[in-house]
Amino acid sequence: MTIKVLVVDDSALVRKLLSAMLGRARDIRVVGTANDPYAARERIKRLNPDVITLDVEMPRMDGLTFLENLMRLRPMPVVMVSSLTQRGADVTLRALELGAIDFVAKPKIDIAGSLESYEDELIAKVRAAAAVRVAARPPSKRPRLVDERHSTSAVLPALSTQKLLRTTDRIVAVGASTGGTEAIREFLAEMPPDAPAMVISQHIPAAFSKAFAERMNRSTAMAVCEAQDRQQILPGHAYIAPGDRHLLVERDGSRYLCRLSDGPHVNRHRPSVDVMFRSVAHHVGHNAVGVLLTGMGDDGARGLKEMQEGGAATIAQDEASSVVWGMPGTAVRMGAAAHVLPLRDIASQVLRLTEDAVAA
Repeated sequence: MTIKVLVVDDSALVRKLLSAMLGRARDIRVVGTANDPYAARERIKRLNPDVITLDVEMPRMDGLTFLENLMRLRPMPVVMVSSLTQRGADVTLRALELGAIDFVAKPKIDIAGSLESYEDELIAKVRAAAAVRVAARPPSKRPRLVDERHSTSAVLPALSTQKLLRTTDRIVAVGASTGGTEAIREFLAEMPPDAPAMVISQHIPAAFSKAFAERMNRSTAMAVCEAQDRQQILPGHAYIAPGDRHLLVERDGSRYLCRLSDGPHVNRHRPSVDVMFRSVAHHVGHNAVGVLLTGMGDDGARGLKEMQEGGAATIAQDEASSVVWGMPGTAVRMGAAAHVLPLRDIASQVLRLTEDAVAA
């Protein structure tokens, strides 16, 4: 199947670059371009694209207004093309709330020289977006092998099974990618102010993670922040991995601490969910709950399995409620998820599991 794409951007240079990059994929055909939402509206009617790439800031009508109208009148997969700025982060996160599938960040300077480095990411996200509207791609029977130089062990070597002292402190570790910003928001919105401490790794650029944490803080009764190195992990708080840094959990006596790492990308990501989950398996063990939400690829599946083997309760989001059932789907096929649930049921299940653990 050929994926038909409409490129919408007010910059002629960006339209040309995006069209060229997408055109190099055998299964993608750019059927047209538009320099503003009004032109885009006419081309959508005439060309019937499968996916739109949409600039967030355009003349005559801003990208958010256009997106909101599009999702109301003719819902279809949209990949936002965002600038790496505070304004770009805020607008992009709002676009994801309105229904955009994902986003690609474009540099502020040297667009022609830098944007092409995003080619693989752009193509992968357009493919994933197309699958959301049509049908999910056939799942692979087993997770792909990872070059050891870019495996979880490059950041945190595996340990032999060890017994950890049981404490009343629980940590919930949450990982997500495509569709995850909204899934995390919905999950946190159901949490009370005294919920167990949470660590969260969402695949997101460094320029966006602080704005994401601030947005999550406004969406829940918990206190949410971007994690800092050696910050103590406390109940009622959620700690979000900074973009471009791995978030790990360490135990320091009776306390748990956030640790940040600039180690190599794992599964092509930093932060990596696998790295965070492994650290939780090592240092928290049966005192933890692992939650793997919607996302493209398989990051987090192996780490969730390690958490399960360490005695932690494990949950994966189900296919029907996931934007992309890549990461949680791989975990389910590996047998890493004890519970496979729709997003709306995950928060209550986490609270039940942590309450049961304390009672036991």
